[in-house]
Amino acid sequence: MHVETRPIRRLRCAIYTRKSSEEGLDMEFNSLDAQREACEAYIASQKSEGWIATRERYDDGGFSGGNLDRPGLKQLLADIDDGLIDIVVVYKIDRLSRSLMDFSKLVEVFDRNGVTFVSVTNPLQLWRSSICPTC
Repeated sequence: MHVETRPIRRLRCAIYTRKSSEEGLDMEFNSLDAQREACEAYIASQKSEGWIATRERYDDGGFSGGNLDRPGLKQLLADIDDGLIDIVVVYKIDRLSRSLMDFSKLVEVFDRNGVTFVSVTNPLQLWRSSICPTC
C-alpha cells in the first residue's frame, strides 16, 4: 500500500518578546527569556506542521506596549515587509500591544503580508488561509 505524502512547507516563526520595565533584565534568566522559552516550546509542538523558529531575536526590554515605537517591533515589521516571516508568535497578546488601535494596525500589516499571528497563552490565533484553510 502506497501512501502519498506531500512535503511539509517550512513556516518561519518570529518570536516577539517585551517587558515594560528594565527591572530584572540584567538577570541571567529574565522575563524575556521565559517568554521566549514558552514560544519556542509552542513552535516545537507545531514542528510536524513545518513551524521553525527564526534565529533573529525581536526583543523589547524596557519598552511600553502603549505605542509602536520599539526597536524590536520595528525590526520585526521590517522583516515582515521583506517577506522573511510567516508566523508571529507571542507569549501573550499584550506583549505585542496594549492599545487596541495599535493592535489593529499590526493585524493589518500581518494580513497585508500574509502573516499568521499566534498568542501562546490567549485563545486568539489569526490564521492565513493558506496555512489553515478550514480555520
